Order: sequence, then structure tokens, then C-alpha cells
Amino acid sequence: MTDETRDSSRAIRLGRTVDGRPLIGDDAGFVPLSTTGYESTNAALARTGPEGPGLPAVDDLPASRIPAASLAFGLPFDPGTLWGIGLNYADHAADLEEARPDEPASFMKPKTALTAPGGPIRLPPAAESSRVTAEAELGVVIGRTCTEVTETDFERVVAGVVPVIDVTAEDVLQRNPRFLTRAKSYDTFLVAGPWVSLPATVERLAGTVIRTVINGETVAENTVDRMLFPPEELVAVHSRVMTLEPGDLISTGTPGAGVIEAGDTVRAEVDGVGVLEADVVGPANRGPD
Repeated sequence: MTDETRDSSRAIRLGRTVDGRPLIGDDAGFVPLSTTGYESTNAALARTGPEGPGLPAVDDLPASRIPAASLAFGLPFDPGTLWGIGLNYADHAADLEEARPDEPASFMKPKTALTAPGGPIRLPPAAESSRVTAEAELGVVIGRTCTEVTETDFERVVAGVVPVIDVTAEDVLQRNPRFLTRAKSYDTFLVAGPWVSLPATVERLAGTVIRTVINGETVAENTVDRMLFPPEELVAVHSRVMTLEPGDLISTGTPGAGVIEAGDTVRAEVDGVGVLEADVVGPANRGPD
């Protein structure tokens, strides 16, 4: 990979504040997305790629940047279908004593599992689960409606990439592998953000390092090129199952997970893309709103 493709300062970031204001930015900071003529991050995502008009450089926009550290970020886009991929690193499969899959092992998560940067990730009651794990992943965000695409279409239909923290009630899954959806679907069990990083190109992503960090300690680390099924193959495979639409997210699998408890802080580090953190808290009181 060239220095240019590794240089995150050349990437554009799309995000939203916690109160929903859409932003565009780069390493130096953010300005209102409205200065580009787009009113929503999803609209901007849909206009990227080699066939779209693209987005202007932040330097060319008529507004002064606000540093990222001065902003509180919410979910960076309006989510559609949420796909997750299991056992997508040979090393992780070996750690779990699982057989290497011959094709992507995918599952869906509900939108109610999503929570914004910072979290919190809320643990289920102990009667539901007493062993919860969290893992860093690279998320691929679809920018164009597509079906039956090939791997070579990746850069045409994918708008950008985003750091993701995926959470699992591991003891629920261990009771029965058919409980995968339940184990993955508790409220707050998917964190995404703080922004979507553009462009999403095969060259840019090759060699990207992904780390799962808990309380400052790296518990797992690997690179995109060690995935069993690379992002472009995952997009092609899932486009044969269903029509993919702007805002759909494919979380591409983790190099490894760590057990989390109330009071912990989980961080997903995706080099050249972004850093996502979320705090972990105990169960909430349940009942009707």
C-alpha cells in the first residue's frame, strides 16, 4: 500500500452530532454538511463512488472547522439492514476451537441493538447472561442500491467504512449455536461511529489494522488482508441474498473479543479510519415505557 492510501488525512469523514446535525470533515475538523448542498449523511453517502459527483474537499467549503475533540458524535448515518460476520479471521476461529467456514457465516442484528459512540453498552440481567464479550470490527456502509454485484463493483456500491463494536452474550450462544441471533440482539449490543470514512477502496483497506482494546489493554489485533472473506467478497455474497440499500451495514468480523463487565471501557481502533469508544454499564430496569 502506498503512503497516500494509508494517509488518513486524505480521507473525508461524514458524521452527525448527538442532536442530529450532519457534518463533513477530515483530520483537521468538521463543518456543516449543508455547505456541500447535501442535507443528510445518507444522501451524501449515496453520491460517492466513481460514478457519483463525489464530495468536495473540506478546505474548499465556506465554513471554519470545529475540531473533532470539541464535538459529541451520534450515529453517523441512518441505518438500514445490519449484517454481522462470524469467524472471519482464521486466528480467531482457532482461538474458539471452531472449524474454518467455507463461506461467510453471517447473521442479522436489529436496529434496536444500535447505540451511538460512547454508548453505554448495557449488560443484560445476570439471569439472561453472565458472560458478555465485545469485539472491534470494520464496518462497510453501502452507498448505492444494488443486487447481484461482483467483487469488482465494491468501490461503486460501497460509500465508506466505519469502526464498529459488536457485543455478544457468549454464554447464551454457547448453550446452543441456534441462539446466535438472540445472543447478538440485546439493546446496545452494536456501537458504530464516530464517523464514516471515505473513500472505501480495496487498495486503501488492504493491511488496515483492527484492534479490540478493553480498559486500555489490546486483547486482539489483526489486519484486513488476513480475513477469510475480504470486504469485497462479503458485499458480493450478500447482494446475491438481498437487495442492498444505502445505509446498510456489513460488520466484517473481528480479530478477537474480550469479556466485559460494568465499569469497563471498550475501544475499537481501525487504523486510518477512526477510534470508537463505549462505556459498559449494568442492567437497566425493564418494563413498558
